[in-house]
Amino acid sequence: MKGSTPLRRLSAAGLLCGWLLAPLAGAEALRFALVAKQMDQSFYALAGEGCAEAAQAEGDTCLLLGPLGTEHFRRQGEVLRQALARDDLDGIGLAVTHSRWLAEHALKDAGRIPLIAFSSDLAPAEQQLRRSYVGLDNLQFGRQLAVLAQRFRPQGGKLCILSGGIQHTNHLERIQGIRRQLRGNPAEDGATGRLQGENGWSEPSRCPLYGNNDPASARLRLATLLAPGSQLDVIIVLGNWPLYEADEYRRQIGPLLAELDKQGRRPVIIVTTHEMDAAQRALLDDGLAQAYLNMEGREIGRQSYRMLKRLARSEPVPEKVFVASHVYLPGAPPAVAPEP
Repeated sequence: MKGSTPLRRLSAAGLLCGWLLAPLAGAEALRFALVAKQMDQSFYALAGEGCAEAAQAEGDTCLLLGPLGTEHFRRQGEVLRQALARDDLDGIGLAVTHSRWLAEHALKDAGRIPLIAFSSDLAPAEQQLRRSYVGLDNLQFGRQLAVLAQRFRPQGGKLCILSGGIQHTNHLERIQGIRRQLRGNPAEDGATGRLQGENGWSEPSRCPLYGNNDPASARLRLATLLAPGSQLDVIIVLGNWPLYEADEYRRQIGPLLAELDKQGRRPVIIVTTHEMDAAQRALLDDGLAQAYLNMEGREIGRQSYRMLKRLARSEPVPEKVFVASHVYLPGAPPAVAPEP
């Protein structure tokens, strides 16, 4: 895919694929693995690179494993089952697709190899199966996305969220964070369903839209929301799927936005992204999106290695390690995301 250098480095052979950097010379080298939701997705390529680079610096190795092609929890479960059966791994990091299904199947045999979650955690009912979580504070990340929406539409408006799989705990937490922030009730005792006019914010009955993991499908969904006569004020995309091919985004989305400009009904588009290239930055500077909130995939990979290394040494680890995010606005340098 254009603008996604890590993807060009990946080998695409077989279901259970691995990518590593050779360890430096030294005794007692350790080997770890990250099991991605979808190996040929740029975020996981970056996390794999970060893990492998941090491991190599200490004489260890870190593999990136996962299914290729269309994301599905059953395919990830098979990769995870194979990884857990290996005798050459000292720890595994798992980006969770479907918490309950994995807990009832592949993770039934977990225990011998230390396990952490990264990027996407197990649901609370299954979190006893992992030792730590490394990634975004997804509830807070959702609130930060909502703060950006409030920046552009302080009076409120109609919102639609584009999400990944409906079982993804990280995306569900982001949606919850968005709604809490826009409702003005950050405490856990507030309502959690669709916004229905609170503080001027509402969501159409068809939103959120799930299943946007494929770039072409995500652009098609976005184009549908931008059809002539669109009444939306804000669109929040919980992954950078539409931006994978920046030229295609510009070709498909640009004319729709120009037409809505003529109607005076152009919505704000806020996208979750990671390690942008020049073409994706140009989309922002040219007004084809209004803000990006960045996920630090490489740093999540580095921190995952450090947690796995500590577990392999029988050292204590924190229950969660959160990695900061950064905001990108047109014509401005990146800044640490503000606290809601």
